Amino acid sequence: MRSASCFLFATLAAGFGLLALPNFAFAQEPGSGQIAVAGLPEAPRPQFEVAAIEPPAQQTPSGQSQTTPQGNASSQAPVPHLNETASRSDVVSLTASQKLNLAFRSATSPFAFGKPFLVAGYHEALDEDVGFGWGAEGYGRRVGVAYLNSLNGTIIGSGILTSVLHQDPRYFRLGYGTVRHRGLYAVANVFICQHDGTRKWEPNYSNLGGSLIAAAISNAYYPSDETSAGQVISRGMSSIAWSAVGPVFHEFWPDVSRKILHRDPTHGLDAQARAADQARKQAREEQK
Repeated sequence: MRSASCFLFATLAAGFGLLALPNFAFAQEPGSGQIAVAGLPEAPRPQFEVAAIEPPAQQTPSGQSQTTPQGNASSQAPVPHLNETASRSDVVSLTASQKLNLAFRSATSPFAFGKPFLVAGYHEALDEDVGFGWGAEGYGRRVGVAYLNSLNGTIIGSGILTSVLHQDPRYFRLGYGTVRHRGLYAVANVFICQHDGTRKWEPNYSNLGGSLIAAAISNAYYPSDETSAGQVISRGMSSIAWSAVGPVFHEFWPDVSRKILHRDPTHGLDAQARAADQARKQAREEQK
């Protein structure tokens, strides 16, 4: 139980440590799609360049066909993507209605219904929320409030606040690198996100604010002895930490699918990402 609490608070400490960094720590190289964050491994880059599908040949003024170099997302038209996870980042920004629709679909997905059972088990194992009682009835109540917290946080954070603050609610997969490299990148996305217009990384105020607002709303259905300001903040922090589960799952699920189900949900985009990453490393070695 103590180790589980340490994991949640370590996740929060690492994330808020990122937010506490000075602005230059979030600096980007123009057009690189990278974010430089101290403490993370080599700056993880969502697949702005490496996951682009090779476009059809274009006609030059002389009538000869010319193929746009693969891997240069800036030379291709942005593509629409209305899912909560993307394996490429040259996508069209979402409208407010699309964000709300995406938030609703995310809040009613099988994953969203499954996670509250884990959260409820965690809180019952730690003897928390004693006002709900114990046994099957108490566990069922914990599952219900865990889902309500998640629903409110998703609708407010991913739907409403992202529209107001012009932040992108989607998770852009990395798809290459070591497990540690990708895991840190996934957890970091709880605390940072892309701006709709600039596509630069910035603090994920939407996710953080949505979790805290949902925790405040939860006072309406928590026992009266568990509605203090300290308990609300604790629930909000716990919700923020648990929100790392989604990005980690989405980052590694295609690897599990390819290994066990022999299906590639990315349709080769991860393979392109790994090949491009290897080419970059080789080029750097040759320059030394």
